[in-house]
Amino acid sequence: MKLSLHEARVIGCLLEKEVTTPEQYPLSLNALTLACNQKSSRDPVLSMTETETQMAIDSLMKRRLVTDQSGFGSRVVKYKHRFCNTEFSDLQLSSAQYALVCLLLLRGPQTPGELRTRSNRLHNFEDVASVESTLLTLTQADPAIVHQLAREPGKRDSRYEELLSEQSKGAPAPMAQHSPEHSDNTQRHESSDEVEKLSARVTLLEKEVTMLKEALHELLN
Repeated sequence: MKLSLHEARVIGCLLEKEVTTPEQYPLSLNALTLACNQKSSRDPVLSMTETETQMAIDSLMKRRLVTDQSGFGSRVVKYKHRFCNTEFSDLQLSSAQYALVCLLLLRGPQTPGELRTRSNRLHNFEDVASVESTLLTLTQADPAIVHQLAREPGKRDSRYEELLSEQSKGAPAPMAQHSPEHSDNTQRHESSDEVEKLSARVTLLEKEVTMLKEALHELLN
């Protein structure tokens, strides 16, 4: 599944509105275009015309990822996704997975902390660890739905991005080394560093104690 930018935006909006405004879902062409062009909660911000939205819908319908629906007596055609969690979908996501995939489609690469902050209308994550745990299930899917990007210089946390669209991908994070020998060497190196740090602190404290004793002796005399 490699979605174009416009297709990814359409799918993301349908996923979002199904949960956040169920009373307005499915969406008309006009409502879907407005959702695609929202200035908030979107990255990048787009300016899709209704014609461009319709072209994306038509392409998705050919791939059976979107279907149309007309209410009884209504002349307005409305659209809903068949992207996941339907009897027609191979992809079945939990509520937590659904929320993260939706956010990544709509807002691009994000850190677990950003995802937790932005997910409150879609799913309630208790903490960042629960976001990371859910991201791990998506990275381990076959095929992977999400991957972790290499951490940017000066940044504390790595970002994650979806692998469903054809947008340019960043460099993935390097694989961790798991060999026992490597692990033992790393632990020994870390232990040696800790010993050296502790030894240096003890030496410094001893010097400070000596200086304090000398100062006290001078005051008393």
